[in-house]
Amino acid sequence: MKLIRLAPVALLTCSLFVPPAFAVNKDMVQLQTQVQALQDAVARLQQANDERMGVLRDLVQQTADSVNRMSVTVDGLHKQMTTSAEAQSGKSDQINSQVQALNDALDELKARLGRMEKSLTDVQNQQQSINAKLDNGVPSGGNTTAPAGTNPAPDMTPYTPPAPVVPSRKGKPAPGTPMTQTQPTTDAPAAQPVADAAPPVADLYQTAYGDYVAAKYALASAEFSRVIQYYPDNALAGNANFYLGEIDYRAGKFPTAIKFYDKVLEQYPGNNKTALSHLHKGYALIATRQEAAGARELRALIARYPGTPEANQAKAKLNGLKASR
Repeated sequence: MKLIRLAPVALLTCSLFVPPAFAVNKDMVQLQTQVQALQDAVARLQQANDERMGVLRDLVQQTADSVNRMSVTVDGLHKQMTTSAEAQSGKSDQINSQVQALNDALDELKARLGRMEKSLTDVQNQQQSINAKLDNGVPSGGNTTAPAGTNPAPDMTPYTPPAPVVPSRKGKPAPGTPMTQTQPTTDAPAAQPVADAAPPVADLYQTAYGDYVAAKYALASAEFSRVIQYYPDNALAGNANFYLGEIDYRAGKFPTAIKFYDKVLEQYPGNNKTALSHLHKGYALIATRQEAAGARELRALIARYPGTPEANQAKAKLNGLKASR
């Protein structure tokens, strides 16, 4: 009987602890709804992200195409600048050659003018000597003719030229030599210096320059060296140093050429080859892979001789160096 009485109580108690099936189903539906909403949101985000990535890909592709086009354009401009620099350099070389030819012609004219002045001075000295003799009553030929009014007897004796003086081994005249013959005395002037025995500087320089133009560089080098040896203080010695540098530059002896250009710049600062020496020294330095020193030399030329053909050629060379980097 007790068990029968307790059964309803137990059933009531169990019913209190068991959740209703309707509430569980409602929570599951809400959870599923939220999960579905999250999945839809993730899908929308993924779609939006894909769309944005597509736009970014298009932008990147467009940018890459623009960069490629710009690269092609820059390459074309670089080629144009290089071609223009080379053409400008060629024109500058031509102008520089013409200017150098004019300078050389001017040097030749100066040399000729120097020879003409020397000849004129010699003629004037001869004229003064003749005038002095005439003033003293002695004819210019030096003949002692009898004064007017006298009739000297003609000398019918045939002319016999005097025998040459042949000194013996001891310095005495050879036997048979007339005593009236003039003998060398100890009062004779001393020998002249070597420079006095050298040809005139204009003749030496003109000969050397002619051989240089004829591409006889070995002979011209020796002759230009003689100009410097005999006439180191003459302005033409500066030109000689320049052409010695040119000869070595053509032969690829750039260090030696630089030394000759330095001599022109240091010892003959007012020489007409100074600007060219700056320019060609810069070229020689660049040829020996001393680009920084060569560029400094070219800039110094531009600053010292602005607007000259040499300065324009130096600018073209500097632009070529920048374009090649």
